[in-house]
Amino acid sequence: MQVRVKDLQVSMDLGNNGLELEIKDNQGNHLGDLRIGRAKVEWCKGRVRAGNGIQIRLENLVELIEKQAQ
Repeated sequence: MQVRVKDLQVSMDLGNNGLELEIKDNQGNHLGDLRIGRAKVEWCKGRVRAGNGIQIRLENLVELIEKQAQ
């Protein structure tokens, strides 16, 4: 997988727009964007616009990851 930060602010605090990562497979094909905000994470598969992807609250994502690690 290839992961690229699309827009990196100097400040490490996430603002209202959060942080957006561009995800590509090993051949360079665009798979989607992962947006990380202060309260939620959003997966936009393919060329889906922000706000129209799959959203999950950050707390729920942490719980999901911790369950997976067990």
